[in-house]
Amino acid sequence: MNLKDILSISGESTLFKFIAQGKNAVIVENLETGRRFSAGAHSRVSALDEISIFTSGEDVPLGKVMDRLWEKEEGGEAISHRQPDAELREYFAEVLPEYDRDRVYTSDIRKVLHWYNLLYGLNLLVKEEQQDEEQAGGEQDTKEAASAPAAADRPEEKPARAEPKKKADSPASKSTRKKPAADSRDDSK
Repeated sequence: MNLKDILSISGESTLFKFIAQGKNAVIVENLETGRRFSAGAHSRVSALDEISIFTSGEDVPLGKVMDRLWEKEEGGEAISHRQPDAELREYFAEVLPEYDRDRVYTSDIRKVLHWYNLLYGLNLLVKEEQQDEEQAGGEQDTKEAASAPAAADRPEEKPARAEPKKKADSPASKSTRKKPAADSRDDSK
């Protein structure tokens, strides 16, 4: 999944969209309410595309975990994050069997499932492959449009008209300033 510009702020139960970088804060928008505010230096802000899940091998990025959830649920909603701990761990083991059971806590599983369902509910789960195809399709359309403009879009060519020349001695070209008078002092003394 493409999780670019989606943020989590410690102490908040929802997700946020990155809007802008301020001098000492980040401007974010609550995905559920649309309310904007600044998250200052005291807030711990994490980008979802930088979060990984511990496994027995290499860590798996959160986007890949969301892809696996998407595939398991066939594009549907995952189980609720409010299920009992044992049920959550069993479900997560079906999605990511190699996750490290010692370092991934139930609270982490709850967050992942909550975030997945939240993004699903807001229609923000976009697979990276789909986004790449949409961008490639958009670029192809613009290339085709730029290479072959329609005849109706082309402006008619008109012959260039020569501008009339201004006469150098015309009254408009002469200055109306007065010339300074000659110095009447006699410096020969």
